[in-house]
Amino acid sequence: MSQALLLDGKAVACAVRAEVKARVEKLGRQPGLGIILAGDFEPSQVYVNSKARAGEKAGIKVQVARFPAAVGFAELAAQIEKWNRDQSVSGVIVQLPVPAGLDSDRLVDLVDPAKDVDGLTSTSFGMLLAGKPGFVPATPSGIIELLRRSDIAISGRRVVIVGRGNLVGRPLAALLLLRGERGDATVTVCHSRTPDLAAVCRTAEILVVAAGRAGLITADMVSEGAVVVDAGTNSVGGRLVGDVDFAAVSEKASAITPVPGGVGPMTVAMLLANVVTAAERAQTNTKSTKNTKTADSESEAHHQDTKTEDSESEVHHQDTKTQR
Repeated sequence: MSQALLLDGKAVACAVRAEVKARVEKLGRQPGLGIILAGDFEPSQVYVNSKARAGEKAGIKVQVARFPAAVGFAELAAQIEKWNRDQSVSGVIVQLPVPAGLDSDRLVDLVDPAKDVDGLTSTSFGMLLAGKPGFVPATPSGIIELLRRSDIAISGRRVVIVGRGNLVGRPLAALLLLRGERGDATVTVCHSRTPDLAAVCRTAEILVVAAGRAGLITADMVSEGAVVVDAGTNSVGGRLVGDVDFAAVSEKASAITPVPGGVGPMTVAMLLANVVTAAERAQTNTKSTKNTKTADSESEAHHQDTKTEDSESEVHHQDTKTQR
């Protein structure tokens, strides 16, 4: 079989970021992103810096609240609540993982769902499972956007997802089950207790891997012509590699994502898209509220005019009685 098509996440992400920038310009005001960063976990530092640079290039004001590893829950909660109330901050994210001893689920759930641009609150995930997605985690939505813009059909295809984490596997499965061209897939989710993983993977027309184990997927686990999306990120000998044996699998796959340069750039781009969506919704809600207040004021004014007319009529009626 000929060499697999390389799914270029950098190129697609560049197009998405350009669209984001255009939406920011059309918005008429600068969206804001607030990032909570606790501790000194080096990968988190790298991710946050990447998000900040990309956001600023797209016209989004990015604020990073940095805290030491010994920070308490209350201090982080206070910062989240502050940004929840701040109208200049369109989106709020808690960079994961947080230091040991802090309840990450509780922290994330403090984020206002209207500003949950990471799509990780219980509210956002519940809406997605109910088939009414609000904000969706950036990596799953980035995977679907990359496939769509690479002219790879999803509807009606057999998709196998390796990994059931809350950041990729679970939300991606829910997205793929939604009705429409971006979903309507037949989805199988595999995990550490799945027997004969290789046999299940070979049933996939689209194979998505997000297990966090370097080289987990080998060529014998992939069917000829399958589309392979590697969402894994692992450091091996100072190099960033995925969960898929890229060199071997690319000889069997019809299309494959590289690591780095595949899913990673899409994650950042889709996060920025979520921030602008949050800003657009907030602006729409503000206009709607103003229009409602204006309508209420006009109604009240009309009510007052009616009362005045009624009073004048009553006076006229009394004058007529007096004349009689």
